[in-house]
Amino acid sequence: MVQKGQFLERSTLIPVGAEVMEGTAHRGKRAPPLLIIPPRPDEGGGMDHVIAAELAWAAASAGFPTLRFNHRGVGASQGQRGKDLALLEDAEAAMRVLLETAGTSAVAVASLHGGAQVALALQARFPSVGGLCLVAPAEVDPAVLGRVTCPLLVVQGEADGRMPRAAVSAAVARVGGEFEVIDDAGATFQRNLPQVGHALSHWLQRLSGG
Repeated sequence: MVQKGQFLERSTLIPVGAEVMEGTAHRGKRAPPLLIIPPRPDEGGGMDHVIAAELAWAAASAGFPTLRFNHRGVGASQGQRGKDLALLEDAEAAMRVLLETAGTSAVAVASLHGGAQVALALQARFPSVGGLCLVAPAEVDPAVLGRVTCPLLVVQGEADGRMPRAAVSAAVARVGGEFEVIDDAGATFQRNLPQVGHALSHWLQRLSGG
């Protein structure tokens, strides 16, 4: 039995053409719902990544529906591991499932590491992305951040040197976004991981208007 205050995860099937991806969802009543894009398959990431779980827990605790998924060829998701366009197709399919199940016209998207490339491409193509959170982004030209057209949050560990902090901060500021640096943390947030969840939760609440 699920007790009050607990959050029930449920398995979700996500069709992508003739193939099916696996996902995990939390229910919630607040908008926007949150789509969590895992690290790219070539980074060895999946929906059970510790940061993905933290983001899902933080969002669900604040009342927001969430969906995270494994790209095709990862975990129990069918198909072959793909790159770029295939990863974007995966994310689009997951977004459509979340839009349908949450009954909304827009979602917020959070990505991890190289998943930032997928999230940025998704935002550029679909106006239904109403907010973008990039956690420890990697292999992204900071100038691309300056072209984001929806509310933007970038979360970076203090010791994460993969992207130049000054350039990221300047690009985020150009679009009126938010840049959160987590003290005493690296790219994997082995320290202070809950602060990442808090940053996301507070950002979602601002998006929802309260």
